[in-house]
Amino acid sequence: MSIPLSAEDGGTVPLSMILGHHAARSPTRAALVIEDRAISYCELDARSNRRARMFASRGVGFGDFVTVALPNGLAFYETSFAIWKLGAIPNIVAAKSPVPELRSILDIVRPRLLVGDFDPDIGVERIAAGELPSADLSDAPLDPVISPHWKAMTSGGSTGRPKVIVDRMAAQWNPAEGFLCQQPGDTVLNPGPLYHNAPFYVAHACLFVGGTVVEMNRFDARRALDLIDLHRVNWVNLVPTMMHRIWQLGPDVRSRYDLSSLRMILHMAAPCPAWLKEAWICWLGAERVWEYYGTTEGTGSTMISGADWLEHRGSVGKVRPGAEIAILDEHGRHCPPGHIGEVHFLPEQGVGSTYYYMGSQAKLNGDWESNGDLGSLDQDGYLYLADRRNDLIISGGANIYPAEVEAVLDAHPAVRTSAVIGLPDEEWGARVHAIVQPLSGVKLDQEELLAFLAERLARYKLPKEIEFTAEPLRDDAGKVRRSALRDERIPA
Repeated sequence: MSIPLSAEDGGTVPLSMILGHHAARSPTRAALVIEDRAISYCELDARSNRRARMFASRGVGFGDFVTVALPNGLAFYETSFAIWKLGAIPNIVAAKSPVPELRSILDIVRPRLLVGDFDPDIGVERIAAGELPSADLSDAPLDPVISPHWKAMTSGGSTGRPKVIVDRMAAQWNPAEGFLCQQPGDTVLNPGPLYHNAPFYVAHACLFVGGTVVEMNRFDARRALDLIDLHRVNWVNLVPTMMHRIWQLGPDVRSRYDLSSLRMILHMAAPCPAWLKEAWICWLGAERVWEYYGTTEGTGSTMISGADWLEHRGSVGKVRPGAEIAILDEHGRHCPPGHIGEVHFLPEQGVGSTYYYMGSQAKLNGDWESNGDLGSLDQDGYLYLADRRNDLIISGGANIYPAEVEAVLDAHPAVRTSAVIGLPDEEWGARVHAIVQPLSGVKLDQEELLAFLAERLARYKLPKEIEFTAEPLRDDAGKVRRSALRDERIPA
């Protein structure tokens, strides 16, 4: 099934046509800059047309999911737009997802196609990462179509099983409306992995409004400054770990670069230490340092400028238009200002209007939805986070669910049980710390256990250290008190 439509509908353009839309207006404008190579909108449009026909030859059509396991690069962007050109839905996963984790995702999504380098017997029609469209495939425009969902991002689950967050927004965009203060025609630096929601969203949003994405492929602090200077970057999204690494370069190095083009740095995905944020505000100016807090589910978000932050230190801002915010206690009652409770959002279109889960269920309190974060509101409506969930570990901007790591640890034949916690880390924000209780009489080696984990978990989820104990970690009901274990290991 496809949806016939005109090139523009109510100010929006289908994502299947949006590259062509900008190519017709600015044929030579660079859509991407990757490894010093500029790819114009015309070239990216043509390349993604050919790739779309390659996917169609493998059976991809309207409403199908396509699981994408590619590293940052030209092929990734070609693939995402090729999927939209068929009215299909990109389901993004890490390029180096361990096979057991990938199988769980594929069982949930049941995609028509997997794009990435995995064993051919994965059970899904597959196109290898380096496979190129046949030369005889046309690069002419395809018929316009609007996919029913523009993205389906993958996240670890609090139960240890992955979940997929399917965005309710159809694949169309108003090319005059930038996302999170991006402006049409901006040059945006992407330093983050595209399998995470924020880098995927902001990089593609830049292309939706005719900007240029300078793609780093992999973050390096000095190179980030070099690219901002060289390409006159206007907007960049960072996580605090990146900010910390840039700051560690020192004033002599930082002063060598001209960052006057940089209108806005937006940080998100993890708590930013107050000293680091204040240092960046002093360096770049309060008007250029912004913070965003929200979720992949899109149920609500907050935002704050550097100037506002100086007046409300520690806040992540006020709720943005399109949603309401509430702090509820354990009984579902609204907390008064200054009292900590669980952060809830309600989209203006109602519960379930922004996304749906595959492989999980929403945590609802009536119509209010929580992601498990704790915080409080002040009298003026500014949100202050007390904790980013009790158990979730946010390391370098990446979400790591302890239950997922514990499930793999406990699968080792010599492990009786385990508990995984996050401990403070100056560079990463938090680091993964595993506590393991071996079977009685068995001696376990840390390197052996890490090698076991490395075959089954993505690298960023691996513990930085493993602690062995003979003490029981769980009670008779199988419950573990991670907060107590964490408190015992953090100096007062």
